Amino acid sequence: MKKIIFALLGVLSIASVANAQKKTSGAIQFETTIDPAAMMAASGVKLPEQAAARMPSTSKTNFELLFNATNASYMPVEETEDSNGGGGGGGMGRMMMRFGGAGGNREYYYSFADQKLNEVFDLNDTTYYIPSKLTLSTSGPIGSFRMGGGNPADTAKPKPVVPPKIEIVKTDATKKIIGFDCKEVIVKSTRTVKILDADRDVTEETHIWYTNDLGFNFSPNPKMWTEGTVLAIEGRGNSTIAKSIEYRGVSSKDVTAPKKAKLITEEEYKVKMENFSKRFRNNRPGGGNFGGARTVVIGQ
Repeated sequence: MKKIIFALLGVLSIASVANAQKKTSGAIQFETTIDPAAMMAASGVKLPEQAAARMPSTSKTNFELLFNATNASYMPVEETEDSNGGGGGGGMGRMMMRFGGAGGNREYYYSFADQKLNEVFDLNDTTYYIPSKLTLSTSGPIGSFRMGGGNPADTAKPKPVVPPKIEIVKTDATKKIIGFDCKEVIVKSTRTVKILDADRDVTEETHIWYTNDLGFNFSPNPKMWTEGTVLAIEGRGNSTIAKSIEYRGVSSKDVTAPKKAKLITEEEYKVKMENFSKRFRNNRPGGGNFGGARTVVIGQ
């Protein structure tokens, strides 16, 4: 009888270990929702009615976090679809997610042991990676939404951008996200902006929900992180929220940055993008007589 009991205990022990190991790898599905008009309003920009009518009311993109015991990867899994039927046809919803930021056409690879993060993307038929890290951006949530352009004939040196005042508030609020108890951090970003020739202080709040139960550090926006595994980031007009989790085996090659990727620094990348913008403006009809290319950048 004792032998039978010991055998049963052995089987249960093996099953328990196997179950614990199984929960160290899997996939988490995230959904990002963006309302461009609300984001502009949050940064103090009021759109003309005609411009607002042409913008999609919402756009949604799905992302997947793959993780195992040592590494993780985060990347988009399908084309952006917007509520105005833009789909994959290159409408505003898709354009907004193409210019870098957390997600878009970029892939992120995490190494848990040394807390390294590599940002991988394609540019001019070459795959690059930028070494990065999880952090809370000093430019704040408002700084993550930038409108480029301006008068290309203006050769005056641009004025330095005054960084916003950042306040981090840890609250007692908790909520469950895909079965995990999550804590809340509110990031308040206040900056002075000029609206109708008058200076106004604009404050934006971003709510970060994180858990320490998964045992690794991660954020769907690497520049919006304070601790733990971030399962939701909620701001005015934009949110990224974990929708489901599935525990399963994950191959190491799926969570390791491609070996063909070439190292590029942030400074080198900025120079490349500035040169690209200059070529784009010069190739437009009329060359520099037209206004600068207008892009929307999210999550940087």
